[in-house]
Amino acid sequence: MKTDTIAAIATATANAGIGVIRISGPDAFPVADRVFLPKKGDIPVSGMHSHTVHYGYIVDGEERIDEVLLLVMRGPHTYTREDVVEIDCHGGAVVMQRLLETVLKHGARPAEPGEFTKRAFLSGRIDLSEAEAVIDLINAKSELARQSSVSQLAGAVCSEIREIREEILGETAYLEAALDDPEHYSLDGHEAALEKRVGEAAERVDRLLRSADAGKIIKEGILTVIVGKPNVGKSTLLNALVGEERAIVTEIAGTTRDVLTEQIRLGGLALNVIDTAGIRGTAEPIEQIGVARAMEYASRADLILYVVDSSLPLDENDDEILRAIRGKRVIVLLNKSDLPAQTTKERILDRFADVPVILSVSAKEKQGIRELEEAITELFFEGRISFNDEVYITNARQQALLEEARASLDNVLHSIEDGLPEDFLTIDLMDAYETLGAVIGESVDDDLVDAVFRDFCMGK
Repeated sequence: MKTDTIAAIATATANAGIGVIRISGPDAFPVADRVFLPKKGDIPVSGMHSHTVHYGYIVDGEERIDEVLLLVMRGPHTYTREDVVEIDCHGGAVVMQRLLETVLKHGARPAEPGEFTKRAFLSGRIDLSEAEAVIDLINAKSELARQSSVSQLAGAVCSEIREIREEILGETAYLEAALDDPEHYSLDGHEAALEKRVGEAAERVDRLLRSADAGKIIKEGILTVIVGKPNVGKSTLLNALVGEERAIVTEIAGTTRDVLTEQIRLGGLALNVIDTAGIRGTAEPIEQIGVARAMEYASRADLILYVVDSSLPLDENDDEILRAIRGKRVIVLLNKSDLPAQTTKERILDRFADVPVILSVSAKEKQGIRELEEAITELFFEGRISFNDEVYITNARQQALLEEARASLDNVLHSIEDGLPEDFLTIDLMDAYETLGAVIGESVDDDLVDAVFRDFCMGK
């Protein structure tokens, strides 16, 4: 672990009300002493009490750079567990850059991306899953993503993994003791108890893995494709969801020729919405390309919003769409509910009996949007998401390691069933233990650690 003193701009390098320069390391206070001139008194930064705020100036020799507030925080009670100084300055990009240059001139070096959080991990303040939650929190695209990241930052994943590891380690230790000292530790009849405990550990890993699909959706958003015939109100629906006129809407069928993508927040959910060309049989070459693309996007969607003009009867184009989206997560929206209906819920069910949700909406009048939000939550999260008693895996690295650990536990169960010697069992048990340790960073190499923090923003 590097033990030099680092500094970076911790806020966006754009004009704002305030900006923050962060300094961390063994020389954080001496560096601050060289650049900070208190407004009152002559106590140096190195003599100030921890977790106090001081008013003064950042200076470079005789030149005053800015009027600031300076926060003094002594390790280990800091984010990095090192001595930390934060300078709250005016938030102009030029001002912040000049302040940083002054701090670097007087003894700090530029921090690497994510290096403050990396130091927090290396010092043991947070585990690797919590470190990954930091960047997820910064990049959160929805309220649910924020809640999930806060839950992981509080140690939800770490706590679950450590409990599973303790169970595995306890069983491994008993087997090793029995192999080394059979006079005092008996394995007679132990297979059944071991099989039960390993099965319970495997089920806990399975529970985490089952959360990964929902976790991916929480983190990245729901890939949502709007499909339907021309002029049924798909673009009007997109505009209603976005809250502004993003798609061109006319009475001319086939106005939308190519896909239009928008990321929207619907309640606590993030939807990556794709509005597609109207699907119908056509001889017009450009429209044919648009229809083909609509079908392609629908095949890859997490969710399909199938928009039907309820004021008109269904036809062969609807039959083609229904065949194409069968087996997908589909919500049928009976649009133009403000007009007399010719297509009803019952007529949809006659052709598509297993469709999960059918809603009446009026995209033009923005009616039914709340019901749509509730239907999506029910479809993906069984109507509720709780971060109090549920852990969601939102990280691909963690998911891959959990799958690997689950395979090792499977090997243990198969070995018990086949009556293999106990030393075979301990090998796979320790493989599972080590792999689970990698999830929270208790057994990872430097290259992986560097890779995790490489994508962090500067100053974090």
